[in-house]
Amino acid sequence: MPGPVAGVLQEPDVSGGTVSGVCHGTLGELYQGPLGPGAEPEIAVVSFPVDRHSWVYFTPRTAAGPPPHTPPLGEKSVQAARLFLDHYGLALPPGDWRTHSELPVGVGMASSTADIVATLRCLFRVFSLPYDTDVVLGVLAGIERADSVFLDEFALYLSGRHRVVRRLGPDVGFHTAFVTEPGTVDTAAVTPLLLDHYRRRGEEYRRCLTDLVKGFDSGDPAAVARAATVSAALSQEVLPKATFGSLHAHRERFGADGVFVAHTGCLAGYLFASRPRAEVKSELSAFFHSLGHQCTFARGGYG
Repeated sequence: MPGPVAGVLQEPDVSGGTVSGVCHGTLGELYQGPLGPGAEPEIAVVSFPVDRHSWVYFTPRTAAGPPPHTPPLGEKSVQAARLFLDHYGLALPPGDWRTHSELPVGVGMASSTADIVATLRCLFRVFSLPYDTDVVLGVLAGIERADSVFLDEFALYLSGRHRVVRRLGPDVGFHTAFVTEPGTVDTAAVTPLLLDHYRRRGEEYRRCLTDLVKGFDSGDPAAVARAATVSAALSQEVLPKATFGSLHAHRERFGADGVFVAHTGCLAGYLFASRPRAEVKSELSAFFHSLGHQCTFARGGYG
């Protein structure tokens, strides 16, 4: 992580009362696989942002009183705050934390990373510091493998090394219909299985990633959706989703452009380049209900 910035504001800005930091989550990934074929693959992801968020609030106290309450932050967010303050050589003023999240834990919506990034964004505002992606990456690197939710655009990202390989822009967006299957996935526990799978299917992943990047470069959501479907199908070989086969078989019936999954999570759903009509949403809801799941509609991506 870069060293402290000379001349930064050393006192918190408490004049405006409550300060907030917000970060979006994901609907899994449009791609998860190796960066390229090779004997030692790394996990590369193109996270799929969703219009669902984590919020963190901090309200400084200017009046004398008892010490501040223990922050009701998650353990990783507390760690992130400590790393942030240590980096800048700052001390948090007395105050109270509050949080809110629309992101379920352990299903592939990047809830943990979003909580951390929301906490950091709140702290940048508390101390009137400019948002610094390098600082955010340094904090994340000290805590966990992460998604690229700290950016406001798609990116090809090495989640373990916390390195943005290539920015893919904010021009592609989708409407989605998805379900959350029961259970959770321990990403750390399945990583060896994934890496072995990547070694065996490296060439297929290479073609998939090439097609995905071409789709982003040309601003073609249908091409991106086709590549995402291939990535989801490859994922079935190691971390299968119970609903994927039915979704794939009925994709054309609903006019969906593709199928996406949370590769190391519990989400599966459809990608639509255009908003589905109300009657299609009704049919989708009935279809997912027949599979034993409640359907959710959400906007994904940026375009």
